[in-house]
Amino acid sequence: MIWGANRVHKEESIDGQHLLQQQVDQYAPRIQQFLQQINTIILDKEKQTRLSLCCLFAGGHILFEDFPGLGKTTLSSALARLAGLKFQRIQFTNDMLASDVIGVNMFNQKAHEFEFRNGPVFTQILLADEINRCSPKTQSALLEAMEEGFVTVDGERHVLPKPFWVVATQNPLFQSGTYALPESQLDRFLMRLSLGYPSRAAEKQLLQQGKRHDLIPELAHVFNEQEILELQTLTEQIYTGDAALDYLLNLVEESRKNRHGLSTRGVLALKRAAQAHALIEQRTFVTADDIQAVFVAVTAHRTGLSDDEAKMLMQRVSVS
Repeated sequence: MIWGANRVHKEESIDGQHLLQQQVDQYAPRIQQFLQQINTIILDKEKQTRLSLCCLFAGGHILFEDFPGLGKTTLSSALARLAGLKFQRIQFTNDMLASDVIGVNMFNQKAHEFEFRNGPVFTQILLADEINRCSPKTQSALLEAMEEGFVTVDGERHVLPKPFWVVATQNPLFQSGTYALPESQLDRFLMRLSLGYPSRAAEKQLLQQGKRHDLIPELAHVFNEQEILELQTLTEQIYTGDAALDYLLNLVEESRKNRHGLSTRGVLALKRAAQAHALIEQRTFVTADDIQAVFVAVTAHRTGLSDDEAKMLMQRVSVS
């Protein structure tokens, strides 16, 4: 009886993996199309665009830390266009209030009652541009939205659209007029990335062809809202075996030696990002390569390490 039950369970598991592989294969051509198209807009940044797509599939927010004018806004707009999602942009300034982000209750004189007016946070992809130029109080207005998917105004909860994805940018802290993001808010970002300067060849192409942002309206939608939600559900189903989990936990333990390391939220984020990377690689299971591909972007900002320091930490842990 036990042997028969185990056999049935094994057969169900095989059938489930086969179905999952079919779903992954079904989306694979369009995932590649997505990456090809966005790489025609953002030149010579294949790693960053791939990790950005990881964040979208994993349902995690992304923070770009860079100097102004390196293509962060263009990348966000292109991601929204290809994903078929609604897009809003907020330009943060030092005089911005929390109500400018989430909305405010306004008195309707005809109805003699207050009604809520949505702020720009009520969208599917929100570009929070130069987020560290506003005050910490306004920065914190996004915390509830990023973590819970709703905002609360005067005790009333307002649910945000799904999917909801924040793409934030911040300038280097040595620039004037910037405020450091608190650790609690940094932890809400699945990844921190930097586009950096383009290569000489890419910059020459930019000079020859003009603004990349002008090409975005010509892009066709690759996905739609429902398909993005399905891909996020599919990401959660990517199998993470014992060997992959043990390697992940070894990295986590190394990050905690003699210092403040990854939190439990960070551990879950690392697993989710690795699952998304496996999906993009057309696999139904996570490998050590997936964990290594996302490790620096997921962990560096959470542990206060530079990207190089996080990479050195990863290299100290062997793959068994």
